Amino acid sequence: MGGMRHKHILDMASLSTADIRTILDTAERMKEISRRPIKKVPTLRGRTVVHFFYEPSTRTKSSFDIAAKRLSADSLSFSKATSAVVKGETLLDTVQNIEAMQPDVIVIRHASAGAPHFLTRHCQACVINAGDGMHAHPTQALLDMMTVREKKGRLQGLNILIVGDITHSRVARSNIVGFQKMGARVTVCGPPTMMPIGIEKMGARVAPSLDDAIGGADVIMMLRIQKERQKSFLMPDEREYATVYGLNLDRLQAASPDVVIMHPGPMNRGVEIDPEVADGPFSVILEQVTNGVAVRMALLYLVLGGK
Repeated sequence: MGGMRHKHILDMASLSTADIRTILDTAERMKEISRRPIKKVPTLRGRTVVHFFYEPSTRTKSSFDIAAKRLSADSLSFSKATSAVVKGETLLDTVQNIEAMQPDVIVIRHASAGAPHFLTRHCQACVINAGDGMHAHPTQALLDMMTVREKKGRLQGLNILIVGDITHSRVARSNIVGFQKMGARVTVCGPPTMMPIGIEKMGARVAPSLDDAIGGADVIMMLRIQKERQKSFLMPDEREYATVYGLNLDRLQAASPDVVIMHPGPMNRGVEIDPEVADGPFSVILEQVTNGVAVRMALLYLVLGGK
């Protein structure tokens, strides 16, 4: 299997279909390590990974942390609360300080779109974007694609339906780009107030309603309503949102019998997804978490020149 020539993982747009295939195939091999009684290999011994999280994150951060440890890398975490940023230090100051420790990889999550790209210009380390503003979340898209490929055996020709607050979602943007690159079709659905203008330019079809789109979907990805990113909740209330755009058992009747239901987490149970659906037989939400570790192991390995 060929390696990947990318030093950084910044967004899905900069990865070719061959790159994506390499990452997913490598992640499958990494997943096998996580199934062993001793879940550790010496592959990245002596390498240092810095997790630099300017924005709160539980799942992504712990998943990268576990990934680094399973490959025997040394890892170190900074969060906004503990760094000097609170004292007014700029991103550049912080990056230069981290760079002085000579890390091999910096994993960054930041509220500003483009922060990971900024890092690549100011440090020698490999940079992996763990989510920048409303721009991109490539590792989430990759773990979603891995999960779908595992369940369906392919990505080519599938109908992917993404439902919810598309405007504020970097997960939606990365998945729209990623799935289309692999030959899937993407439909988006959500309140008009949460639908970005010109989303069609990205190649996605906009469905008039969830009921209209659900029948033809092979995969339904429910997004969390991001109240923290919306200046005001863009819907009269959560109950109305659930009525029109929530995924419940009644709505699911119209879906195909082998539909796959996903959610990037954390879920607002009873708002965008009902508990019976989230915990039901079609849901792969916990498998997404497992695959997140495998994908992040694969990326750490590949950016550091793994073949």
